[in-house]
Amino acid sequence: MISSPSKGLTGKFRVPGDKSISHRSVMLGSLAEGITEVTGFLEAEDALATLKTFQSMGVNIERLGEGKLRIHGVGLHGLQAPEGDLYVGNSGTSMRLLSGILAGQKFDSVLTGDNSLTKRPMRRVLDPLAVMGANVKSTEAGTSPLHISKSDSLSGIRYEMPMGSAQVKSCLLLAGLYAEGTTTVVEPAVTRDHTEQMLRGFGYDVKTKGNEASLKGGGRLTAIPIDVPADISSAAFFLVAASITPNSDITLEHVGINPTRTGVIDILLAMGADIQLLNERTVGGEKVADIRVKSSQLQGIHVPDNLVALAIDEFPVLFVAAAYAKGETIVTGAEELRVKESDRIQTMADGLQALGVDAQATPDGMVIKGGVVNGGAIESFDDHRIAMAFAVAGLQSQGEVTINNCENVSTSFPSFVNLASSCGFNIAAQ
Repeated sequence: MISSPSKGLTGKFRVPGDKSISHRSVMLGSLAEGITEVTGFLEAEDALATLKTFQSMGVNIERLGEGKLRIHGVGLHGLQAPEGDLYVGNSGTSMRLLSGILAGQKFDSVLTGDNSLTKRPMRRVLDPLAVMGANVKSTEAGTSPLHISKSDSLSGIRYEMPMGSAQVKSCLLLAGLYAEGTTTVVEPAVTRDHTEQMLRGFGYDVKTKGNEASLKGGGRLTAIPIDVPADISSAAFFLVAASITPNSDITLEHVGINPTRTGVIDILLAMGADIQLLNERTVGGEKVADIRVKSSQLQGIHVPDNLVALAIDEFPVLFVAAAYAKGETIVTGAEELRVKESDRIQTMADGLQALGVDAQATPDGMVIKGGVVNGGAIESFDDHRIAMAFAVAGLQSQGEVTINNCENVSTSFPSFVNLASSCGFNIAAQ
């Protein structure tokens, strides 16, 4: 992918559906009683990997056209043993959340993924699942494939998480559906709460208080219609792009603004971005809005620690925003970025340095001095968010930015190049 300077971005459009909510709509729709109709589903590799695993376990999921699904739920105890391994590609969300669901089944299963996913840490879910009574084995390194054997019973636990992770929290709450007693998860910092919100939407009682979430096992899920909002993580690339590109004025429609996901907006506003939320409303328990963003001169900031967990997936492109900001931007408390699809701290620091930016990686974040961004060649390490972030970096660079190994953009945003080109990016696939 090659990104060249742009003269300005304009337009009103909707980015693809929220990946987190798309995953959970299939999972809970499959485990519900009745038929769940889904619109706005993200037709990308990660979410489709989740869909295929539930089809492999006997769930009838009809695909009715772009973003539309009809899921014939089988109830919490209606899944069937798959004939082979359950392959989830590059999707850490699929693997971690499914491990919680599969821990409560009366059959054995194996979860596998692609080469990138097999390097990602899984002990963070396996250790607390074992305390609940699950039989889950990983490699000696604590990575996939995961071998999950049926267990006699799971028991609810109170688990204090060592780090904020919506995937770990969700895994344990989903396992808690099958456990005796109450499962409580305590987070060090509040993370996205889509699982709790959607469980409530399906009629399951989830109690939340501050940074605690808990539920009792033995309930049932009842099918509901789901309209998946546009993904704020995908919108983030355009929020930064329009902010750093003079003569820009774009509106992103029907974007999810769940308070546990809006860290990227709050961080950009603190940097001086011109962002307005319009037509705010609630759809299916999730807050949505149209977001208008116009070009502005960003300023460097020390990102508040309480916003870091609320923007963890958006940091690759926020680092790009920092490269174009006046002054110094400091990010701390973001060590989780080192165990994503790539080590996103080191990968972004290396890439920004290759473009002449003063970007210094730290163990838990980065220090970036904004200034001129040059052209150059970037290695994305098969990480979709790295690739798209550097496509944004090319919008005001001094020359072309060439990004290698961009195939994985299709894991979250297969229409990125076309949509970006339509609003004024000067971008081309190699």
